[in-house]
Amino acid sequence: MIGELLRSQPEIALFACLAIGYLIGSVRLGPIQLGGVCGTLIVALVLGQSGARLAPDLKNIAFALFIFALGFTGGPQFFANIGRGWRYGVLSLIEIVAVLALILIAVSAMHLDIGTAAGLLAGAATESAVIGTASEAIARLGLGDAETLRLQANIVTAYSVSYLFGLITIVLFTSQFAPLLLRVDLREEAERVWRKLGGAGAFSEGQHAAAPALVGRAFRIGGGAGSGDGVSVRALEERYGYDLTVERIERAGATLPADPETRLATGDLVLVAGRRAAVVAASAHLGDEVAGGFGQVFAERVDVVMTRPDAHHMTVAQLRAQAKPENARGVYIAAVTRLESTIPALPGTELNRGDVLTLVGAKADVERGAKRLGYVLPATQKTDFVYLGLGVLVGMAIGRLGGTVGGVTLALGTGGGCLLSGLLFGWIRSRHPLVGSLPPAAAQILKDFGLATFIAAVGLSAGPDAIRLVREYGLALPLAGILMVLVPGLLSLWIGHAFLKLEAPMLLGAIAGQQCSTPAISALVGVAGNSTPVLGYTITYALSNILLPLMGPVVVGLAGKLG
Repeated sequence: MIGELLRSQPEIALFACLAIGYLIGSVRLGPIQLGGVCGTLIVALVLGQSGARLAPDLKNIAFALFIFALGFTGGPQFFANIGRGWRYGVLSLIEIVAVLALILIAVSAMHLDIGTAAGLLAGAATESAVIGTASEAIARLGLGDAETLRLQANIVTAYSVSYLFGLITIVLFTSQFAPLLLRVDLREEAERVWRKLGGAGAFSEGQHAAAPALVGRAFRIGGGAGSGDGVSVRALEERYGYDLTVERIERAGATLPADPETRLATGDLVLVAGRRAAVVAASAHLGDEVAGGFGQVFAERVDVVMTRPDAHHMTVAQLRAQAKPENARGVYIAAVTRLESTIPALPGTELNRGDVLTLVGAKADVERGAKRLGYVLPATQKTDFVYLGLGVLVGMAIGRLGGTVGGVTLALGTGGGCLLSGLLFGWIRSRHPLVGSLPPAAAQILKDFGLATFIAAVGLSAGPDAIRLVREYGLALPLAGILMVLVPGLLSLWIGHAFLKLEAPMLLGAIAGQQCSTPAISALVGVAGNSTPVLGYTITYALSNILLPLMGPVVVGLAGKLG
């Protein structure tokens, strides 16, 4: 009865896969969490035994939207890291070359068909987008319908088996085994790097609220030598490297302008705001602290997309140092967001074009800083469907391009084409922010719903063939998935440490990023005690998240040639 219902109303099967799959994916066992996509696939494989199917058109549309949004959001960071992020880019190249070599060895040794080979790549590299690009490549081979469906089903089954073991391996490797191989205490190393970047201490996520990086304190100026009496606002701020700002001055009940030339006097009530270390250092020379002397300190908080070319690859400290004091005064970077990950906003943190900087301070100061750094993320929730539709159309046109290289037929397909057009359109948007509005929340729903719908569709169609493939290969697929994580991981660990001289926390974060593994970086941050590993993660994640899906057609072509 249930099977008949699912066959007659496949939309029920779709939303059942999403609801139950994301529920399963949310269960966490230690540092391991499957995630909603893998959970959706597992449920789809089970419900697929009923014969429920989704229309191929829905599957293709969902994947096109997902892959375009993936490229669109990653475009600015992808191009930003091609140049000066070359040391981390080497690790992504190691990942690509190593997994391709291992796949070809597995094809020869285990006699894998092209579908199983592509699924092994997608699962072991934990990159779901490979399923779509490889499925399209198989559909373009001109095989019979039954053979095409069988090979596409093998992609999904091989992915589901190897993904679980690949996920567990990368999480344990980066957070547990790799630090032992490097002979380092990861927490101590992360604290050392944190301080090297200008942090006052290695605070975990749970401690940030108790010790905020930006603070505001009110002081009653005292008299005598070494006090703030007679000191100008400019001199006080310059003394502490402009890491603090005199926001308000109250004298005899009257409010004075906090201009740089204003001199403080004994008895003044002064509001000083800025970085905690600077404010604490200044407190010894200002006078007694007054609790609740003023109201809210940082009245304005805006997110700004950094587009200034000359600020690209500057550190936070360098950006402040090169600015004129009157331009940088009162503006503080409270957070840096890169590829949906929050990285430490420390003086030594290197900024990239396309980063989202959270600026705080007085309204006039923040507005001035935003104009000089880039553009404020608009509060609009509207999507520019002209830009979105044009981007997908361009991607479909690019996807029709193809050719033969060394006897191997390669075609990008809609997935590869939309990925490249997304990169291009996202890059254009970062430089011309008045066109192409695609709010982060809208882009995220396109990625999440598009990929989950696509995965549900292919999982339902692959259901009947899943058991057969598992029986055919047994433990070979899980073992191959483990090796495809360990080999590139060990190579990257050796080359990154011995030759590229990367700091251990950033190196391990980069290895998690080259594997596109969000659970791995989450576990790594927990072990490290701070977010320094994310600095390496975002670079390799941006590169691998684009390059790995493009390997789907390559694996199909190479595996077919060997076969």
